[in-house]
Amino acid sequence: MTTTEALGAWGDFDRDNPFPLYADVRDLGAVFPVTLVDGHDAWLVVRYEEARAALNDARLSKDMLAALASGEGVVAEGLPGPAFARHMLSVDPPDHTRLRRLVSSAFTPRRVEQLRPRVQELIDDLLDEIAAKGPDARVDLVEAFAFPLPFYVICELLGVPEADRSALGRGLSALLVPTPTPEAYASAKAASDQVVAMLEGLVDAKQRQPGDDLVSALITARDGNERLSTQELLSTIFQLIVAGHDTTASFIGNSMVALFRQPDQLAALRADPSKLPSAVEELLRYDAPVPHSTFRYAVAPVDLGEATIPAGAQVIICLAAANRDQGQNPDAEMLDIDRDRARHLAFGHGIHHCLGAPLARMEGELALGSLMGRFPELRLAVGVDELHWGHGDGLVLRGLSALPVIPGPSRPRSP
Repeated sequence: MTTTEALGAWGDFDRDNPFPLYADVRDLGAVFPVTLVDGHDAWLVVRYEEARAALNDARLSKDMLAALASGEGVVAEGLPGPAFARHMLSVDPPDHTRLRRLVSSAFTPRRVEQLRPRVQELIDDLLDEIAAKGPDARVDLVEAFAFPLPFYVICELLGVPEADRSALGRGLSALLVPTPTPEAYASAKAASDQVVAMLEGLVDAKQRQPGDDLVSALITARDGNERLSTQELLSTIFQLIVAGHDTTASFIGNSMVALFRQPDQLAALRADPSKLPSAVEELLRYDAPVPHSTFRYAVAPVDLGEATIPAGAQVIICLAAANRDQGQNPDAEMLDIDRDRARHLAFGHGIHHCLGAPLARMEGELALGSLMGRFPELRLAVGVDELHWGHGDGLVLRGLSALPVIPGPSRPRSP
């Protein structure tokens, strides 16, 4: 596909390796009118400074329900239904300010840090299961580790009972698949109804018997007379579940492939685990699990770069392209875990900066460090060119369909 063809059907490109295309588009400029693969018109932002400015521009609205109601011809990605449509990523101030303040009061750094021992325990349990398969077994690291870990963690954080987690996971998986046919849409609608019912049941249970968990804290969160409505509460829980497990799962898989591709970087990280915090930042920059931001639309004309985005236009920000802007990170196409300061937008910027960034960083450091420490000879079971990034609907999510590995000999579980 040529660059011109890609701009005429943005999203219909090679998901396995989109970075050469991102570089070609970035070389042409910062902001472009494009046509999305579904036929909608939009404006695409690909360079770092312009992306950072767009993420923090109040004229680019996140209230996609208002955009849909305006008849401007936008598409609202990531809105499974009205029950889940009132969370922080889908509203503007003052509603956003109120919601973020309420959620932040419950989702504290202390609460996240208290989860660290349990996260490590979950990691060790999953690695035990991999070790039990034997050193020469072929293991799908996505299925066995990268996907279940963050899902278990977010369930622990929210207080989802263990007996309900499998059904919730199945419902979410069915809800978040593409719906190009009436049958698929009907299946997604049924899954949405199931997930709504389960989350309503969870909220009801926590109202009757609160615990030391995030759902209980969200129910009791107050800011003066302000509190979360039922729709806001359900929407926030849904947002936290999706954002808290899908993106982290993709990060773990993408990071391991990046390290397998550059064995010198993998060897350096194995030799010196103290590099993990900086390595996580570099890996977030190098292969962001959210390659495009959730959609925005212009409520007024916006001058950005050399372009003027007209009022009513849809705007998408390619975080993955911006993160490899040479103007911000020298040798940006290379992975360098010793990079002095990896400037990236993997968690967004401005008022919508990811509230769960501390949890994602903690999970990333513990997961990668434990995986490499437990299996020092872990290697790919297939060639890199056989891997496929088929997980994720549309532009916002990009993850591996599977990651076949050979674990090699296992070191003992740490006490």
